[in-house]
Amino acid sequence: MEQREVVLCGASAYTKKFYLNEQFKGLPDGVKNDLQILCVLYTEDIGGVFQMIFDEEGQLLLKTEYEEGDFTYDEIGSILKIKQIQRERQELLESLEMYYKVFFLSDASALADAE
Repeated sequence: MEQREVVLCGASAYTKKFYLNEQFKGLPDGVKNDLQILCVLYTEDIGGVFQMIFDEEGQLLLKTEYEEGDFTYDEIGSILKIKQIQRERQELLESLEMYYKVFFLSDASALADAE
């Protein structure tokens, strides 16, 4: 069976919308609120589309893209903002990875590694 990337959540500066994958409705409300704030603030500051995606191994990736000809998108700022999120929200990102590995990839070793 082939595994692929799974979108956790995302936001778009173009549509002014936030998306949370229905598969993650079991996350605590506080975490869902944090994800919404994080994604929306990113797109308000930088522009474009921002997504948080799990790869095949369960690593959480922060991806951004923008429409061709969008001169308001801040390419340099996007790199800096992602690094800031990774630094300041490290605990949240690691917890989400563990959650995904345990509940979606059935990786019991992820739980043992955390202890």
